[in-house]
Amino acid sequence: MTDIPAKPVLLTGASGALGRQLTRYLSGLGWTLKLTDIAPFPDAVPPGCTFTKADLNDGVAILRLAEGCGMILHFGGVSVERPFEEVLGPNIRGLYHIYEAARREGARVLMASSNHAIGFHERSEKIDADCAQLPDGYYGLTKAYAELMGRMYWFKHGVESVSVRIGSCFPEPTEQRMLSTWLSYGDLCRLCERATLAAATECAIIWGCSNNSRTFWGKDDRDRLGWQPQDSADAYANQVMGKVSGDDVIEAYQGGGYTRIDYTRAGGMPGKLFGD
Repeated sequence: MTDIPAKPVLLTGASGALGRQLTRYLSGLGWTLKLTDIAPFPDAVPPGCTFTKADLNDGVAILRLAEGCGMILHFGGVSVERPFEEVLGPNIRGLYHIYEAARREGARVLMASSNHAIGFHERSEKIDADCAQLPDGYYGLTKAYAELMGRMYWFKHGVESVSVRIGSCFPEPTEQRMLSTWLSYGDLCRLCERATLAAATECAIIWGCSNNSRTFWGKDDRDRLGWQPQDSADAYANQVMGKVSGDDVIEAYQGGGYTRIDYTRAGGMPGKLFGD
């Protein structure tokens, strides 16, 4: 029989593509979910679940939603590269409200981080989870900050967290880079399940990718969760191999197209880390 958390689970960003997948999967296991988003929930709310429209900038609303919850699956906020002022509220202030709610409730947090927190690592590197943060834009910068906030709340308050550096979470890979970065919906759902049910996570960082032989990424903290991906991008190699941008910057770095947005650096690309 599938384990069911003793307390409800708060899922932010429930109306988004990944939030909807998680809602279907976790409610199907019999979990009690508190769903929230700034946008209306586009599907029928599953039995045993509730949906509340709320803004992450509203700290009081987030505190009320988190009451009685033992886990917060945080998928809310701006999820693409946008100007700094647009990501500041939901991704920085909103994140603070999530961690304050977790501190008050004694809850664990799974935070949807991103490969864009480390996007300026070169594709020729194989990096572990303790690598330098090299965000490739304002969105990635907020995710690097979020990982640091999780670390601070662990050391200062004992709030457990799991930061998942999501690669490319889509129904299937659509271009060659995703043979390295793809995360299947199934692997994401099972990861969130294990992160919730694990006896302890401390402050963990997980590479959010499936079992891809071409992955850029190495060691992480997944053993604390008891999670291993079951799917692989390898099966899609024949249909996406050769689908590349043709742009030297995009193809050099793990963050792909986000590295090129507003890119004005003259004199060529920097070498590994900060050398020229």
